[in-house]
Amino acid sequence: MTKYPQVRRQRAHLSQFTTTVLQTKNPWVVAFFSFSYPGFGHLLLHRYVAGFILILWETFINDLSNVNLGIMYTLIGDFEKAKEVLDERWLILYVGIYMFGIWDGYRTTVDLNKLYLLADREDAPLSPIKMGGWDINFMDKRKPWVAVVWSALFPGLGHLYIHKVVAGFFIFAYTVGIMYFGHIPLGIQYTMIGEFAKAKEVLDMQWLIYLPSIFFFILYDAYSATVEYNHLFEKEMKKFLRDNYQNKEFKFPF
Repeated sequence: MTKYPQVRRQRAHLSQFTTTVLQTKNPWVVAFFSFSYPGFGHLLLHRYVAGFILILWETFINDLSNVNLGIMYTLIGDFEKAKEVLDERWLILYVGIYMFGIWDGYRTTVDLNKLYLLADREDAPLSPIKMGGWDINFMDKRKPWVAVVWSALFPGLGHLYIHKVVAGFFIFAYTVGIMYFGHIPLGIQYTMIGEFAKAKEVLDMQWLIYLPSIFFFILYDAYSATVEYNHLFEKEMKKFLRDNYQNKEFKFPF
């Protein structure tokens, strides 16, 4: 096995279950996804533990304070009903963590963008494959549109396609839970056979309103992560070719 010198900053880290990569991102995009759903901005940054905690907290506190129902009634103009369903005792606890997720996502993105520039200049070597007793992860070029299609069919599948197993499995299980509590498969069944009144009756809007944010995020994340991994593959290949096949004494004809 090739021994690489110790480096100060790495552009990426391959494990059996995922690839964590440094890549420049727009802080406002991360802040937007943290605004749309606490924790999603952290998942964009590959900060999975913080992201999972914020997502689970969002689900817990949102359900107790009925924030989604309040949003729904506000959108249809029934402000009195919105005030009636909201539980102020839990809503106060919701605000602080919600604002922290947006601020922390923006701040961390700015810092990681600076680290990426330093790591890219250091151009540290990276092993393109990681093998273990549970799985095999390797760098490869994949098609972003394929990741988007699989994500559209069901959240998490696009992430499994690009080998983001940790995030993919969490999103898959989380979406199954949302659909179960919202009775969404039953609502889809009634809609397909034309029983629209029955579909409206069985659906739980408190849980259904989670889905637009989830689908919008996973489509974007699957696409952007595939592009990032493709860039990482190209950078690793270029460095390998430079180190092994480019003569240092070769004079370019400038």
